[in-house]
Amino acid sequence: MKNAIKHIQSTTINFLIEKIGKMTDHREANELLTSLTGINTFFRNQEDFLTLLELLKPNFMICEGVDRREYGDFQTPYKLTDSICSYLDSEGISPDVIIEPTFGKGSFLISALKYFPKLKKIYGVEIYESYYWAAKFAIVELFIKQPDLNKPRILLYLNDLFKFEFKEIEGTIEKYNVLVLGNPPWVTSSKLSSLNSKNLPKKTNIKSLSGLDAITGKGNFDISESIILMMLNSFSKYKGNIAMLAKNSVIKNLIHHLPTTSCKINDVIALKINAKEYFNASVEASLFKCSCGPNKLSLTCKVSSLISPNSIENEFGWVGDKFVSDVALYEKNKKYDGNSPYIWRQGVKHDRSKIMELRQIDGNCFNGFRRELNIEKDLIYGLVKSSDLSSPVITKPRKYVIITQNRIGEDTIYLADKFPKLYQYLTENKNFFDQRKSCIYKNKPPFSIFGIGDYSFKPYKVAISGLYKRSTFSLIVPESEKPIMLDDTCYFLGFDNLSESIFVWAILNSERVQQLLATLTFLDAKRPYTKDILMRISTYKVAKDMTYNEIVNQIKSLDEKMLVNITEDKWKVFLGKMNKRNSETKQLSLFEIMTNQPSSFLTLAEK
Repeated sequence: MKNAIKHIQSTTINFLIEKIGKMTDHREANELLTSLTGINTFFRNQEDFLTLLELLKPNFMICEGVDRREYGDFQTPYKLTDSICSYLDSEGISPDVIIEPTFGKGSFLISALKYFPKLKKIYGVEIYESYYWAAKFAIVELFIKQPDLNKPRILLYLNDLFKFEFKEIEGTIEKYNVLVLGNPPWVTSSKLSSLNSKNLPKKTNIKSLSGLDAITGKGNFDISESIILMMLNSFSKYKGNIAMLAKNSVIKNLIHHLPTTSCKINDVIALKINAKEYFNASVEASLFKCSCGPNKLSLTCKVSSLISPNSIENEFGWVGDKFVSDVALYEKNKKYDGNSPYIWRQGVKHDRSKIMELRQIDGNCFNGFRRELNIEKDLIYGLVKSSDLSSPVITKPRKYVIITQNRIGEDTIYLADKFPKLYQYLTENKNFFDQRKSCIYKNKPPFSIFGIGDYSFKPYKVAISGLYKRSTFSLIVPESEKPIMLDDTCYFLGFDNLSESIFVWAILNSERVQQLLATLTFLDAKRPYTKDILMRISTYKVAKDMTYNEIVNQIKSLDEKMLVNITEDKWKVFLGKMNKRNSETKQLSLFEIMTNQPSSFLTLAEK
């Protein structure tokens, strides 16, 4: 309240002084404000009331701060909330009840009061007390200016959303048309943890992830995703609609997660907004809107914009058991969506670039601190990063990396005997390694790296950046007979011979694969290309449909020294090998289906 009252208009201050300034009991003040605004309990107790009376005195000046990041604090401007409520009204949505799980300073509440004249109740929850009071004062100001507006019963709660009992609300809305409205926090669980925030949901594995997926990147999630799922689980069974702002990545995750829930929704659409204009945020975001009620189920989402909602640009979601980014285009290319006969790998992860990544100048090595190193070069390998994968063929790396292990978990004590200079260098910088926060390094040998195995040392590789929008693949060949490594932002396949790597490179860059990828990837995602997506490319099916002449046309830009490795006979041998791999893949997939257990896919597929 102390911070909120400083931002309300002088006319409202004068009104409050005139109407309640001489009152002595909060219950009397509540009756007056309920008749004026519909707010059920403006003052929760006598202490709230006396605090306001003190703050109405002209000599108060108190400042209260908050870390904007902790609350995912992108307060929604009235221009946007008015546009959203106007759009919903134009769609014939006329709710009896509005539920806003994180109402902030109340901009959605104000717009809803203006655009939905049949409202009977508003329920709102907010964790931050300053915003809780700011919203109440904003409602008072609205009704001072427009006293003839419909006054629904307004129940606002100062509470932690993740501890709030929505079941109490559910019991009162069965006969009503419900609209869940709002803008949940745009912040991730890992960011809140780094801020030591208490504004977190109970830590459960909401996506049923297993193993490393649950403790690394895939285990991180947006708080808004958890909140919208909570709203869907609580209210999608009632007649009405849900309309909530969210990052596009969150909306994609929601649709992807739908088959695992009991939510019944239909008419799902994502209406793009200009997040830079409204929130000064460099992120792709939309209004997620759907209709709810019994017997309704849709597993796809149309894409449009709030400015032109009737112009459908795209539709993504589930086609059978496949999740795709473009439903219409997928139907034309789904033939090649299957199982990769190869295992896609992620590159090396070390989280200490200034120590582990080097540059070579005139044969001398320099680390990220520009310090020249006198170390053995046996464990120094060329390194390719995402930004390097714009070239179709890479023969010389831009940077180099120290590789301390041949496999994950390998003891690194051997470094002291075999590479004493390198060991001394790493030991001198041990404090940097000790500061690594990722749990994947916990209880591992000193100077451990991740994403390393036999596959890392394959001489020939075909790779793609996980971070960039380009879907082209690069061919990587050894430097001075030494394999080149990739970093963990890249995905790659490793090969023992050049001809096989060239054939796969040509297949992956073919129009067939490029069109398939266009239907599977979400280019506004932080990492458009993932292992899950790449493992869906049935290289075998594409190869069967390609002629040798098509392959030759695809690789004609290669160096002549490489082209001599390509003949029609080798293409036939390659097809035979692919057929064998494909059979093994089918057998393993069948094993997984029958036993419901992950198979040892790596063992057979890597032969």
